[in-house]
Amino acid sequence: MNSEGVNPVDIQWRKSSFSEQSGNCLELAVVDGQVLVRESDDPGVVVTTTRAKLAAFLAGARAGEFDDLL
Repeated sequence: MNSEGVNPVDIQWRKSSFSEQSGNCLELAVVDGQVLVRESDDPGVVVTTTRAKLAAFLAGARAGEFDDLL
């Protein structure tokens, strides 16, 4: 179990249907109101953020603000 008392095995990770089968994807989960983000090929590294911050990021992505990174 982690420090929040959540067994990592019980976390329901989600990834985009646009992700490749062989990896190259980000996975997200929600635990106790916090959004967790990890890379599928390095699942031990997890970043925690809020729903509001994720919503702001996704709005920027939808608006094309990060297209130059692709």
